[in-house]
Amino acid sequence: MKDHTNCGKFVDPFITAKGETRAHVALSDPQTLWFNTGTLCNIECTNCYILSSPTNDALVYLTAAEVDHFLDQLDERNWGAREIGFTGGEPFMNPEMIEMARHALDRGYEVLILTNAMQPMMRKRIREGLTQLNAAHGRRLTLRVSVDHHSAALHDKERGAGSFARTLEGMAWLRDNGIRMTVAGRTVWGESQADARAGYARLYARHGFEIDAQDPAQTVLFPEMDETAEVPEITTACWGILGKSPKDVMCASSRMVVRHKGAAAPSVIACTLLPYDPQFDLGTTLREAEGPVQLNHPHCAKFCVLGGASCSA
Repeated sequence: MKDHTNCGKFVDPFITAKGETRAHVALSDPQTLWFNTGTLCNIECTNCYILSSPTNDALVYLTAAEVDHFLDQLDERNWGAREIGFTGGEPFMNPEMIEMARHALDRGYEVLILTNAMQPMMRKRIREGLTQLNAAHGRRLTLRVSVDHHSAALHDKERGAGSFARTLEGMAWLRDNGIRMTVAGRTVWGESQADARAGYARLYARHGFEIDAQDPAQTVLFPEMDETAEVPEITTACWGILGKSPKDVMCASSRMVVRHKGAAAPSVIACTLLPYDPQFDLGTTLREAEGPVQLNHPHCAKFCVLGGASCSA
């Protein structure tokens, strides 16, 4: 059944349901190029925004050669990006993940890998690769671990029984090998930001994790992404009303490369949150992806403009 919560909204990319000019965001300061390594994951979370699972290969594995192709384009387009991000699915399911990270690090980029720190990361070959990357590049490599809540009960409610313990095992291995890590959690649990951060601080202290619970770049707390929730459309007037700038929104500073199953080549998406919406597919090259993005989706309002979220470090 079709949802009618936002009926009439987010239809025309340029005009809102009220007939006002829809806000758009220019790529004003490209800092991060994301690569979705594929939607396959070792687990299936209750509320995964990208629908990752052990069977979903809607976004197929990228290869190191394809990553190199876009890193070459970064040089050609002179974006000045500082960071390469890898997300999934679970990136360590991709057999070329270590090689892709190595290529980006060797070119001088900071590398951020999003992971659940579970079995795929803990395979011997992956652990050896991460140890080598860390020895060669140190703190330019960061793994952001998904810890949905600082308690086992709520984390496991999202990710499955026993997942909290397995994630902590992976984090302990990262700690013991001196590999820099941060955490991504969720704010869906009805507790205040202060209480959530206090809970994460206790977790980190208990396990000796050198992560700052008060630093939003080290402990990132994401709002829940519900496309059916009633949210306002963002107009050009909203920037002044909200006291915000288009430069603060994710699509002002990042793009994401994906490869859709059956596609002849990877394409560049405006936003890490919207890999399946064709209106946010900007083409197959970084040159094509340099155009402005119309904020024509509920996530644009709730998650980015009103929520102030950013996937980058």
